[in-house]
Amino acid sequence: MVTKVPNTAFLHLLDTKHIMNPLTALLTLMTAAATSATTYCGDSALKLTSYNPGASAIFPVSSVLVSGQKDAILVNAQFGKSQAQAVVDLVKASGKHLTTIYVSHGDPDYYFGLDTIRAAFPDAAIVATAPVVEHIKETVDAKLKTWAPVLGADAPAKTIFPDVLKTDKLTLEGHSLEIRGPAARSYVWIQDLKAVVGGVLLENNIHAFMADTQTPESHTEWLNALAEIEALKPSVIVPGHAIVGDVADIDSPAFTAKYIRDFDMETPKAANSTDLIAAMTALYPKAGSVISLEISAQVAKGEMPWP
Repeated sequence: MVTKVPNTAFLHLLDTKHIMNPLTALLTLMTAAATSATTYCGDSALKLTSYNPGASAIFPVSSVLVSGQKDAILVNAQFGKSQAQAVVDLVKASGKHLTTIYVSHGDPDYYFGLDTIRAAFPDAAIVATAPVVEHIKETVDAKLKTWAPVLGADAPAKTIFPDVLKTDKLTLEGHSLEIRGPAARSYVWIQDLKAVVGGVLLENNIHAFMADTQTPESHTEWLNALAEIEALKPSVIVPGHAIVGDVADIDSPAFTAKYIRDFDMETPKAANSTDLIAAMTALYPKAGSVISLEISAQVAKGEMPWP
C-alpha cells in the first residue's frame, strides 16, 4: 500500500549577484511548492517512507526512512538545511529510534543536510561506502565554493563526513538492507519489501544529471546497474530524483536508461551546449530539473569544468 502525505516547504530568496551561469536558472526553481512524503508498507514488518521536496528545492532528491517496530534507518540527507529539517521532522513524527544514516552517493544533495540531521540525532551512525567517502573528501571544497553562495543560509554550517561502511548491508531489527550496484553510485535493495531505494542511479520525469559521468564506461556501468535493478522485479522503487507524484514508480529504470542513451546520441550531434539543451528539451519537453540539463550539457560539450 502506498499513501502520500502533503507537506509544504519554503526556501529563502536568492542573492542573484552571487550566481554564475548556468546557475541563474535556479531562480525559476526557488519558489514555494507542495512537497510529498510517500509511505509504502507492503506485507512486511518494515515500512518505507520517502520525503521529496519537489520544486521547492534546487534538486528534488529523495530521502527514505525505513522503519521497523522501534528503530529506523535513513537513506540520504538532502541538500539544504530547510529540506534536511523536514526530514528531521519526518523522523521525529515516526516515533522511531534512528540508528543509522546511509549516504548512497557523494554529490552534495545527498550529504549537505547531514549537519542538520546529526544535530537532531547525534547518536545515529553515519556511513557510506569507501568510494563515496573518498569522493566527498576530494570534492567538498569545490562543491561548497559552487553551491554555498546559491544556498545562502541553507548551506551547511560544517561538513559531516560519513564513516566507511565495512559490509555490504545494513541491518534493521533482523531485516537486511543490501547495498548493491557500483560502490560509488549504490542503491539499496530491501528484499522484505521488494523495494529499491535508487539513489543517484534512478531518475523519473526529470533531466538526469550527466555531469558526474563523463565517459562511455561510466554510462555502461550505469546502464548495467539499471538492468540489474529491473531484473530484481521490485514492487516499489524510490528514484534518487523525481518530481512530486513520481516517487515509488517502478518505471524509473526504463526512463533513466532511455535518457542516458538519448543524451549519448545527441551529444556528438550538437555543436554546443545550446544545441544539446534544445535537442534534449525536444525529447523531454515535460521533464523537470532543467538546471541538471544545463549543467550536464555545458560539461559534456567542454564549456564548463565540473569537479
